Amino acid sequence: MQSQPVHPRTAPVPVPPEVSGTAPWAGSPPLDNESTHYSPFVELDRAAWARLAESMEQPLNQDDVDRLRGIGEHLSLEEVAQVYLPLSRLLNIYVENAARLRSATNDFLGGTTRRTPFIIGVAGSVAVGKSTTARVLQEMLRRWSSTPRVELVTTDGFLYPNAELRRRGMMDRKGFPEAYDRRRLLRFVSEVKSGRPEVPAPVYSHVKYDIMPNERFVVRRPDVLILEGLNVLQPARVREDGTAGLALSDFFDFSIFVDAKSSHIEQWYVDRFMRWRHGAFANPEAYFHQYSRLSDQQAVAQATDIWKRINGPNLRENIQPTRSRARLVMSKDDDHSVSRVLLRKV
Repeated sequence: MQSQPVHPRTAPVPVPPEVSGTAPWAGSPPLDNESTHYSPFVELDRAAWARLAESMEQPLNQDDVDRLRGIGEHLSLEEVAQVYLPLSRLLNIYVENAARLRSATNDFLGGTTRRTPFIIGVAGSVAVGKSTTARVLQEMLRRWSSTPRVELVTTDGFLYPNAELRRRGMMDRKGFPEAYDRRRLLRFVSEVKSGRPEVPAPVYSHVKYDIMPNERFVVRRPDVLILEGLNVLQPARVREDGTAGLALSDFFDFSIFVDAKSSHIEQWYVDRFMRWRHGAFANPEAYFHQYSRLSDQQAVAQATDIWKRINGPNLRENIQPTRSRARLVMSKDDDHSVSRVLLRKV
């Protein structure tokens, strides 16, 4: 069977080789080596991961990086070449093999099912850089000839409107799993994966800090859909009768968790809050406009308080426990650079 064409400026690279190391979860055994311990993950340090893209040409330029970089992120051309270029090639391999599997299944069943979008989930804490990761992957996957149409949707749009959160007494739980309209989110992803021609998604404004009631983003049969959000890897809820329904991740073809030490993420959150005082918060229409008038000391105290009361607990209780459910984990150092990658074995 003839494979689909790959990136016109690159040569195919092998699937990442296994190297020894230790998994990031307490109590987990080391990866395959000469010992008797095994792990379901392959671990590669930054250098080993970067070598996978040595024969591949960088498709982005500095203007692209500046446009894609998030507030407080230290994304560079080197980071794109050494981390995201091999990741985009790996995802391309998965996409192409999904197409081959669909074709083989059609041959076996004697049917002609239509190709459906390849769905990638990107999870991680507030301020860890998952939005930048999703944007960079969207841009890079578009450069592969087999995936020219790549859409990006964030789960922020599926938060309950502020009025409903206030009614439920959950404004301080925004971002926690219960603050989302999970039924609507599941229905959206299910319809996309089913191949529906047009699937609308609600739009969230970070300036208004609320759902925009009259706005919709329509997904129209993309080759790839990237779904980015805090809790996209949450397991299915257990009902009162002990049964469980579908989880969002049941519809994913690939999943990524952007990881870092909680102390580093907290500092990144505070740093971002300080930058927002002179950016988004400066807009008189912004929900958090009152924070733009705080002194530096007051702003640090406010950001730290928000982290301690809301974002930190959500990370510990809901987000970090889903890390081991990801197919690939990107671990960051304190300067935002990715230091190692863990890939679940096939």
